Amino acid sequence: MKKTIFTLLIVTAFSALHAQEKDWRLGIQMWTFHISNFHDALYRVDSTGLTTIEVYPGQKLGGGLFGVFGPTMDATQRKTVRDWLTKHQIKVHAFGVVVCDKPEEWDAYFAFAKEMSIPIITAEPAKAHLDIVNELAGKYGIKVAIHDHPKPSLYWHPDSVLAAASGRPNIGACADIGHWVRNGLDPVDCLKKLEGKVYGLHVKDVAEFGNPKADDVVFGNGKSNIAGVLKELKRQRFKGFFSIEHEANWITNVHDVIADAQYFQQQLKQLK
Repeated sequence: MKKTIFTLLIVTAFSALHAQEKDWRLGIQMWTFHISNFHDALYRVDSTGLTTIEVYPGQKLGGGLFGVFGPTMDATQRKTVRDWLTKHQIKVHAFGVVVCDKPEEWDAYFAFAKEMSIPIITAEPAKAHLDIVNELAGKYGIKVAIHDHPKPSLYWHPDSVLAAASGRPNIGACADIGHWVRNGLDPVDCLKKLEGKVYGLHVKDVAEFGNPKADDVVFGNGKSNIAGVLKELKRQRFKGFFSIEHEANWITNVHDVIADAQYFQQQLKQLK
């Protein structure tokens, strides 16, 4: 019942938006619930009322299955996971963050994402891997969204993401706005630099600007300027995914995620 009521609130909020905002997909990056195995984490997703997720490689499967989420899953595990998703009425809008040591490792991730009907891989490829990643993305029909971690990550600054995407039509950005704030970067300015190349976002609010170790806080209580971010994305006519990534209160953060989603929807209503 709680899921039904909250889902209705989300649908009502989105129905008031202009066309491009209706294409915005708010979900959860499963790292938020990484203390649970994938099977059990789906029940935590249910509790939030959200129905889309970004899965990450390496989460234990659980539910009677050994192994972890990713291309090492066998055919039986893949079918079982698809059945779980169907049961929970949850769709996967992205997979990541993927990092490969060797260029030949990438194909397995793309083939896996294709089989699991995942449209976007979020990743941090080595510079030497960018051409093969772009080629595989075209081959499999899967976009690659480059993610930013704090310094000294290769892609901590949007300029490095732009350079990686230049001349590679299948590569764009997964904008982690919280990490930008931790790096001392204004997320709205960063999004302006990446206009036309933003495929999705990791949405988090953090307590301090310019502190790489700043704590996550409930949306609206930090320095990420989520309202400004959404306004800028509306201006850009953004169409893509949003993954709530709440990296705090690991054991009891379902309530935080619900509050995050409610704040997000409130800000959407105020877009004009």
